[in-house]
Amino acid sequence: MFVTQILKSKQTQGVLTIDPAATVTDAVSELAARRIGALVVSGDGRRAEGILSERDIVRELGRDGAAILSKTVGDLMTRDLKTCAPGEDAQAILQAMTEGRFRHMPVVEDGLLVGLISLGDVVKARLSEVSMEKDALAAMISGQV
Repeated sequence: MFVTQILKSKQTQGVLTIDPAATVTDAVSELAARRIGALVVSGDGRRAEGILSERDIVRELGRDGAAILSKTVGDLMTRDLKTCAPGEDAQAILQAMTEGRFRHMPVVEDGLLVGLISLGDVVKARLSEVSMEKDALAAMISGQV
């Protein structure tokens, strides 16, 4: 399975972004309202500059307390952004996310954002793929194919 197939299976298309000049309070409100775990940081809504996740916010809250809420998203975002392309293999992405200990990966094509996949998206796609393989094998064994 490829990243592009995962993107097609998602209920919501597109990428939610937030400007690096927005406050962390704005980001927290957006994360809570949308019930999501990360926002891609982008000044133009087309190119990824970083990502701000729940983990980034919690880490800084633990370090500096509530004062971080008035900081900008650009102050807290993860700048070392790991991205993937639509044609990449989902298994490789799952491995990269697991080894890198992150849960969200922007999908970029020709330098532009085309989607965002989460660890949950990749696991769901992989489970679906394994289920289809199991059904096909069971059909072969029982002579239904």
